[in-house]
Amino acid sequence: MEIRLLRYFWAVAQEGNISRAARILNITQPTLSRQIKELEERIGAPLFKREKNRLRLTKDGFFLKERAEEILVLDEKLEQAFSAQRNEQLSGTITIGCVEADNSDTVAMLIEELIADYPQIRFNLVTGTSDDISDRLEKGILDLAVLLEPVDLNEVETLTLPREETWGFLVSKELFIANKADLRPEDIKGLPILCSSRSEVQNLLSEWSEIPLDQLNIVGNFNLIFNVLPLVDHQIGAALTIEGAISDRKLEERTFIPLYPAVKTNCVLVWKKRVQTPAVQELINRFNHAFKL
Repeated sequence: MEIRLLRYFWAVAQEGNISRAARILNITQPTLSRQIKELEERIGAPLFKREKNRLRLTKDGFFLKERAEEILVLDEKLEQAFSAQRNEQLSGTITIGCVEADNSDTVAMLIEELIADYPQIRFNLVTGTSDDISDRLEKGILDLAVLLEPVDLNEVETLTLPREETWGFLVSKELFIANKADLRPEDIKGLPILCSSRSEVQNLLSEWSEIPLDQLNIVGNFNLIFNVLPLVDHQIGAALTIEGAISDRKLEERTFIPLYPAVKTNCVLVWKKRVQTPAVQELINRFNHAFKL
């Protein structure tokens, strides 16, 4: 016999009224009436008799109510036991590596929700370059990573995060191009460029501008945007980056100019194909629930 039917029956027995029981159970009155009738057919005997405006239990109804109470109490205790066991398992530390990106806020939001539900979980956030984060993930030092596409890793699962990252140049407000609303391929011819050392980023710039890489005026490379801010300030070059890597504080003396035609890429959540700890798997499940199409 289904636990659901016993709950329905017990609610009607307690209330003595189909309508009130239906409201408590959050189902329609016809649905509840049909379920009670189905239960009586399974039992092979009437469970209620109508007296004025109230339903009274029959002899068989009283017997079933006593047994239903025992079963429902045991079921509740079983659920509580599994819940307690699950809560006990969802502990420990989750280590997440993140590149500088707008999607860092998304990660923070889901971590906040997870810790609210499971306060015994701790987390460790590591910021670094894509290469550094990828290497740590490969070695098993990180549980999860947030990387900018494209991602070239073996034996991993990925989930694309929804917020696109906009590419452009971070420049000094004193640089001659600082007043432009956007930068087009013709604007960067001869422009001193500070670019990521990642070949994927350099190729992205070359493909967008349709200028061979060896003809771009790349005066220096960097791994984290923070490292070249003084060079941007002194107009040594314009730094190719994503808008999400720039905070308001960093824009006090600088401005971000997007590329046109626009270049947008996504961040991806990445994890190794292996058995995860319950806490890590719970966070992955929440990402999947929130963002997977």
